[in-house]
Order: sequence, then structure tokens, then C-alpha cells
Amino acid sequence: MKNALVKNLIIFVLVIFFIASIFSLYNVSTEKTVVIGIDKMVAEIQAGQLKKIDIKGDILELTLQDDSKQEVYKETAEPLSTLLANLGVKNEDLKKVAIEVKAETGWQFWMSTILPFLIPFVLIVGFIWYMMRQVQGANSRAMSFGQSQARQVQQKGKQRITFKDVAGVKEAKEELGEVVEFLKNPKKFTSLGAKIPKGVLLMGSPGTGKTLLAKAVAGEADVPFFLISGSEFVEMFVGVGASRVRDLFKRAKKQAPCIIFIDEIDAVGRQRGSGLGGSHDEREQTLNQILVEMDGFDPNANVIVIAATNRPDVLDPALLRPGRFDRQVIIELPDINDREEILKVHAVHKPLDTGVNIREIAERTPGFSGADLANLFNEAAILTARRNKKKVGQEELQQSVEKVLLGPERKSHMLSVKEKKITAVHEAGHAVVAHVLPNADPVHKVSIISRGHAAGYTLKLPIEDKHLYKKSEYVDDLAVLLAGHVAEKIYFGEVTTGASSDLTEATKIARRLITQYGMSEKLAPRIYGEKEEMVFLGRDINEKRNYSEKVAEEIDQEIDEFISRAVTTATRLINENKNKVDALVAVLMDKETIEKDDFEKLMKDNQTSKQTNN
Repeated sequence: MKNALVKNLIIFVLVIFFIASIFSLYNVSTEKTVVIGIDKMVAEIQAGQLKKIDIKGDILELTLQDDSKQEVYKETAEPLSTLLANLGVKNEDLKKVAIEVKAETGWQFWMSTILPFLIPFVLIVGFIWYMMRQVQGANSRAMSFGQSQARQVQQKGKQRITFKDVAGVKEAKEELGEVVEFLKNPKKFTSLGAKIPKGVLLMGSPGTGKTLLAKAVAGEADVPFFLISGSEFVEMFVGVGASRVRDLFKRAKKQAPCIIFIDEIDAVGRQRGSGLGGSHDEREQTLNQILVEMDGFDPNANVIVIAATNRPDVLDPALLRPGRFDRQVIIELPDINDREEILKVHAVHKPLDTGVNIREIAERTPGFSGADLANLFNEAAILTARRNKKKVGQEELQQSVEKVLLGPERKSHMLSVKEKKITAVHEAGHAVVAHVLPNADPVHKVSIISRGHAAGYTLKLPIEDKHLYKKSEYVDDLAVLLAGHVAEKIYFGEVTTGASSDLTEATKIARRLITQYGMSEKLAPRIYGEKEEMVFLGRDINEKRNYSEKVAEEIDQEIDEFISRAVTTATRLINENKNKVDALVAVLMDKETIEKDDFEKLMKDNQTSKQTNN
């Protein structure tokens, strides 16, 4: 829209400039000529002051004896001789003046005769032509309303992405490698009667690299790549989404072999029959068309559909059956080795200090996705530039980990001495109990510098990635979470609002232990509460109670029991290790932050017997 406005403005200025140029040519005379009346001209003739008269139609150009110029306008039909005779000019006086009749030149004739009629005609024709173009453009846009909005990406040169640019996800790359092989050499499979999967569904948490993997498949196969989001199919008008699906597959067939990538397919692929909009809902019509195009009467040879979603639980079963999305590739969060590889990929174009330890950063980032790791390196580079350094160091990377996890430092959030002491005691309680308990994760850093919404924080990270958790680990985690709350009560006799987030997380863990993990000692090992989709209530997931009020009361009692045991454990450990808590509080009040090595040395210097959780 903006480009069209600029273009029309430029055309308008050029037209005005052209018209002005023509009129400037028409009025070529730059000399200022005095216009006089006929009576004065007669007097000048009789006085012998005129030297020459040039007749140009109804204009008389007079040249005086001193070569000055004058003009006189007369009637067009009346000859000059008749005019002068009627005004009493004698022939003797007139013979002293040279009279010359000048005919108009060709361009002057055309300019004076045709131009006054031609310019309005050209302007009117130009205006009509412009309006017709605008109407035609509107019609073309209306006709293209049902066409696919997919963008075709042809990766070339440095912009080409291959599997080498995607770190980790080895299993996913192996699955997608067969798709690449089919696109490169389909006869290898068809000669054996094999059929390549028509669709591949990439499932994983946000930021795990689903879109990047799809681009890598297109880059490896060196085929056209059609990129579209699921939300781009759905419009207000019924039938538009289905029309765009048909147009997309029509374009893809012409470019075969090729790949169609539909990002966030859950926007259009939700389960049908949910009562939202009836059977003629636009979203359902679009989904029906996708189902037909993928596995209908008209086969799509060499057109492979790759889709991505982080909500596979809401997809329609017909979309997931063999013949449509035959393969479902799960992309999980990277483990420590994958995180190290991903960090190395992002470190290629960034100058690193010689002391940077990528492995240590990978150990500090459990639960980070590929997007989080990319953001980590970007934040480290920004922090390095802010400090006027030339190379990214280990300190900048470590601080970027905390920024991604907790948010930026709030240096303007100044605590009073009393609040600083409360925060130091709170964090010391977390750190000491975590250090003492055998199943708790090691403490990597303790700080009372505000980050995000937290006044302070204790950074605990596992030694290795975990996929299965024991009950004893959860029990110890509950004690660590409640240790800050307990420490405040022991040292100050009352608690503050600083433990609210700890209490929230502890309650969630205790409830999951009972209702999802079957770790209650009193209740049967079963699932309490069913999840169901409740979109029309404005919430994605709602819990449907599948147990009685009596069981609900027992669940609450069990939650209280887990919390109470955790409080008891934390109280006992803090009282038994007060020397460690006091030493850590003193360091935090002085330096505000303590790293892993210094923390472990401090705990060793104030060593007591290692406690266990009974």
C-alpha cells in the first residue's frame, strides 16, 4: 500500500512537471514588453517615433526608434491599414514605418491551436485509465482471496540449511533422512514397492527446532520448500480455507518433488465434532480439504507434507492415521551432550575468550531448548558489547544463563539492611538444606541480587540429565523449597511474603505426587482427575473430577502430610547446621553472591556430620 502511494505521487509530480515545461516553452519570451493602446500607437506614428511594426495575427509588435518594444492588441478580422485609416493616420506618416507581416511557425501554431484542447483531453483520459487500473487491481485482489498465501523458499548458497546446521536430535534426523533420500532417489523405494510417508508430524516443545528441521530437509533434498502457518488458512468466510488448501497443493504438484511445511497445524487440525461452530465450521471445512488432499482419490506423488505442533493431543485422529501423517517424530528438549553441540553451533560466528568452557555452560542449562540456548549466546554477546570487550567470556555466558532463567538484574531495586538480612537468611536456608540432603541437586550459585520478580535466588542444577524421578528426590525437593520459609521463622520468629512462590511450587509438587505419580502411602496408585479441552470457557485445559468428595478430602490431607514432613525436615536440618547458615549469611551480606566452588569450600570449613532425611 505504501509503495503504491509513493509510485502514484511520483507519477503525479512528473505529469505536473511535464505540463509546466510545455507551457514554459509556449511562453518562450523572457523580455518584458509594454502593452499600449491603439490611440498611443497612432500618436507615436504621427510623431515619427516608430521604426517598425510586426503583425502577428491580432498582436502588433512595435519597435521604437530607440529599439524599445511595445505591443498593441487589435481586432482579429480588421486589417491594420483600415484601422489606421479610420483613425486618421496619413499615408505619408505610415510610409516612414516599416510594416512586416509574420506568419506563426509550425510548433507555435500547434501549441496555440491544439494544446488548449489536447491537455484537458489527455488529463481526462489519464484519470479514467488510472481509475480503471485501480478497479482492476481490486478485482484481481478479490479473485486472489482464495489463493494460497504460502511462501516458496528456494534455499541457495549460504542461506541453505542442512542437517549439519541442526545440532542434536539425532533420531529425528535419521527419520527425516529417509524423506530426503526419497526426494533425491524415489526409484530406489518405488522399485521395491515401498511407499514413502506422505506426511511427517514434528511434535515437541516450543523452541526445540521443528521449523529448522523442516528447512534442513528441504536444504538436504535441494527441492522447493512451501512455508505456511495453519492460521493462514482460516478466514472469516466459509470455503476460503479449503480453497487455499486446494491452491497450495496445486502449486506444489507443479513444483514436485517438493515439501509443504505447515507450522502450528493445531490451529486448523483440531479434533472435529467438538461442538464449536457446528459441522459447517470454516476450520473443519479446511481440515476436511487437507485430509482429502493428503490421502484422497488424487494421489500427490513426490509432494511430502511436514507439519509441526506443540499440541499433538488436540489433533484430529483422521489427521494422524497412516496414509496422512504416517510418521510422528518427537523432538524432546536437548540433553547435556546435545546442548553442548547446539552451543558450539551458535558459537561459530562469535569471538570467544580462551577461558570459555562450553561444557560447563551446557551443565548449567538443563531444560533449555535450542531457542533458549541461541538466546543465551545472543545475550552474552550483547553483555560483552555493553562492557566494551572484544571477546565473549565465561562470566558473560554464566550471567546470561541466569538472565534467561530468572530475568535481568534489578540493580535499581535497593533493599534495606533489614530486608537484605531476611533475603540472605531465606536463600541460605535453601542452599544449606540442599547441600545437606543426599537427593537434592548441587548448589551452583547463591545470590541476594534481585532478578525478575525474585529478591534473591539459589541456583540448583543436577549433575546429569534426569528422565525418571524417585519419590525420595521429590521429598528432598519439598524440604529445600520450604527451607527458606522455615529459616525466616527460626531466625526472625515470623515469615514474610518472600516465600510465596516457594509455597506455590511445593503445593504443586505435593499434589502431583498424589494425583499423577501414585506416590501416596494412603491412597491407591491411580490418576485423580481427568484432563479435558474446554476452549469455549476460555481455557485450554480443565480438570474433570473423577473422584468423590471423601477422596478429595483425603487428597488434601495427604498434601498437608507431605508439606508438614518437609517443614519438619527443613527445621531439623537448619537447627543442626546453624553454623553453616550463619557463615553463608555473613558472606551474602558482604559480597551478595557466592559461586559453587566458594560455596562448597565454605560448607567444608563449617563441616558437620552429613544428615539424611528420615
